[in-house]
Amino acid sequence: MTLEDAAKNSAGDNAQWWFNTVSGEVEFGLLTASVYRIGPFASREEALGALDTVRRRAEEWAATEASEDD
Repeated sequence: MTLEDAAKNSAGDNAQWWFNTVSGEVEFGLLTASVYRIGPFASREEALGALDTVRRRAEEWAATEASEDD
């Protein structure tokens, strides 16, 4: 059994991955106050890319808003 499997078994069906914006670490479950978390994510790999996801979405929103202003 992997560490991820063990964590899922102990956290139950609602367990998900989060990115901690203070530590820069990925966490499994609700370990940190919500103000310091990005997520949830379905996998550890997705959580590792949290900052890229936020950056990409912000760029997409800015482009959409700019095109609506034209």
